[in-house]
Amino acid sequence: MSTVIAYVDGFNLYYGMRAKYGHRYYWLDLAALVRRVRPQDSLVGVRYFTAPVRGEPAAAANQSVYLDALAAHSPAEVETVLGRFAAKRLRCKTCRGPLTCACTPPVSHRTYEEKATDVAIGARLVEDSALRASDVALIVSADTDLVPAIEAAQRLDPARAIYMALPPGHMRPSRHFSTVGYFNINESALRACQLPPLVKDAVSGAVYARPAKWH
Repeated sequence: MSTVIAYVDGFNLYYGMRAKYGHRYYWLDLAALVRRVRPQDSLVGVRYFTAPVRGEPAAAANQSVYLDALAAHSPAEVETVLGRFAAKRLRCKTCRGPLTCACTPPVSHRTYEEKATDVAIGARLVEDSALRASDVALIVSADTDLVPAIEAAQRLDPARAIYMALPPGHMRPSRHFSTVGYFNINESALRACQLPPLVKDAVSGAVYARPAKWH
């Protein structure tokens, strides 16, 4: 039996699920998903890369509940690695252009951009390859920015198999991923790998409920 570590690009997966299925599969049990798509492997751990949502209080609250539920449900298996969102320049809320636009008056709108997630994933992938941390690396993403890290990881540990688990909406990887295997995460896997509606923390006794909007 081979060992596997999964590297989950949280927002790449989130946007793929949202585009294809709406909110219904956000309450995802990541450890169960990896076990389902790699049933012959022994799970070492899941590295989940995301960033705290900014500018959307309701979405931020739902995300916080989810992260707490993941930590309570799979404390020994799922590690959450938090990045950040940086504010982008103000743009007109009406036309999405710069505030020098012709709208009367232009309405300012601040947006946020996720930063450094691909760098964080790449760094951990390379580090784990150097440490021979698992036989298999499973990358849940379709982000081509990961290509240099994948190539470095393969040089460090040529025996380590690397696979891409493509989020919904990505039928096949970019040609730049020609050195790795891939498969698609289908709806049946997402449906089967949901957390319980209520997740209780065995240590603190706190209970985390699936957000009402995530159905």
